[in-house]
Amino acid sequence: MNRRTTFATLLGKRRKLPKSRQTAAFVPASSGLDPYTGSWEFEQAAHLLRRASFGPTYQDIKDAVSMGMDQAVSALLADQPMPDPPVNYAFSDDPYVPVGETWIDAPYDPNINLVPYRRASLLSWTLDQIRMEGMSLREKMTLFWHNHFATEMNVVNDPKFIYRYYSLLRENALGNFRELTKKITIDPTMLRYLNGNQNTVGSPNENYARELLELFTVGKGDLIAPGDYSNYTESDIAAIARVLTGWRVAGYRTFNPNVSVASFFNPNLHDTGTKQLSYHFNNAVITNAGEQEYEILIDILFQQDQPARYIARKLYRWFVYYVIDDTVETNVIEPLAQLIVANDYEMKPALEALLKSQHFYDMAYIGPMIKNPIDFAVGLFKIFEVEIPSALQAHYVSLLPIVDFLNLLQMALFNPPSVAGWPAYYQEPSFYRIWTNSVTLPLRREATDLLSTTGYGQGDTPIRIDVLAFVATLDNPLDPNALIDEMASILFPQPITEYQHDYLKSVLLPGLPDYEWNDEYGAYLADPNNEDLANAVESKLRNLLSAMLAMPEFYLS
Repeated sequence: MNRRTTFATLLGKRRKLPKSRQTAAFVPASSGLDPYTGSWEFEQAAHLLRRASFGPTYQDIKDAVSMGMDQAVSALLADQPMPDPPVNYAFSDDPYVPVGETWIDAPYDPNINLVPYRRASLLSWTLDQIRMEGMSLREKMTLFWHNHFATEMNVVNDPKFIYRYYSLLRENALGNFRELTKKITIDPTMLRYLNGNQNTVGSPNENYARELLELFTVGKGDLIAPGDYSNYTESDIAAIARVLTGWRVAGYRTFNPNVSVASFFNPNLHDTGTKQLSYHFNNAVITNAGEQEYEILIDILFQQDQPARYIARKLYRWFVYYVIDDTVETNVIEPLAQLIVANDYEMKPALEALLKSQHFYDMAYIGPMIKNPIDFAVGLFKIFEVEIPSALQAHYVSLLPIVDFLNLLQMALFNPPSVAGWPAYYQEPSFYRIWTNSVTLPLRREATDLLSTTGYGQGDTPIRIDVLAFVATLDNPLDPNALIDEMASILFPQPITEYQHDYLKSVLLPGLPDYEWNDEYGAYLADPNNEDLANAVESKLRNLLSAMLAMPEFYLS
């Protein structure tokens, strides 16, 4: 997996990587879920936070080191209060929602198109929740479930529905997989997205039934006989569609202030006949149980271990790596699945075991994951604690360019390309490499150049990395060698080579001895209000930062 040399070629890098960094094909480690007993230092803490959040700050990593692994993982898994909802940040023509108040329960208007501003509000607000997540796994897991139980805003086309759907995922992000599957089955957004609201006795719609088996619970597996796959049959899909008849939604694009977003059961539209599942589900029979039938169905699906294995593989690809060979299957996936079953499909014990395992901290898994666009883009803001305007309108508006940027990077928030989610997590053999191509790599480079130099936004204060403030947080910024190595430890998953270090020092101090930096930065520290000194130091640091953010290693986790 020659990821670094591939990146260098696509980015038009002129420098040649040393042979020691031109990695061979990836070989999965043989370690398993046994607790990690190695050293707990900066590299391990940074690896944990890079995978479990969207870009840790230097202080976050140092805090995790001080906590120790057990306490750091506990902090990540701790329950968090739900955030305040998104608001009308600027649209004064909304007849129901004044600027500064939330629109999540407000009706629409037949004469004014309120969808665009509410959509922008939801997108900006959601990115802000990720940006402000702190030391918590919740937002990372919420996005995981969004990729798993995928819906598309462009199809559903009602921000109120999407808000409720994503809130459901956030509320249950660290909860019970089986119970979340029950809730998502009758969620109004999912009902609209996969036509469950059109599923009627005498005319069953099989869309959700098929995805419930193929993508959400047991997985399809191989075709072993006509209409019979490894984990279910076509007759199971037909029976499940009948079980799920009768569910409808309320509140879609409604003009009525008294109608809320909701799902409800209409018994007159429900198939009351007997439904029998195949031998894959022990030939279970569901008799007429009205609106409880979907819960009975989900319980039957989860009586076997296959949903646990299926979700264990998806967790592995989300948090560890995409290569799952027989050794990983035996040493990690199967014990993780059994842990999920033993805990009645509660996810916290499995997440805790995975994030504290020997396998997770094996050197083979520190650095080979390509950051997804949300991780990359929001991480830039988080790592450097980029300031966002606090005024309401400016705050929301300043985050909207990130929304547009994610669209260009092919990870549009709330709009995965299909019900299967983003291909980087399932499409063989490319997987994560899908994120980086001749279109998206130059865009990533443009983004890092922009934030590390001129910034963006309107007004006198551009939104950009405050490189002087960032370097001031380092332990030894007076020493150019320590400065480069410390920045590299924050930005890159593995130590840089001597060759890379020398290259970066030539950017900071082109042809100059080390003491020149000590003298210049020291003079700035002694007189920080001197604009000439500040500008000279800032210019050198921005050149260094721009070079580091352009390196392939910054795209890795």
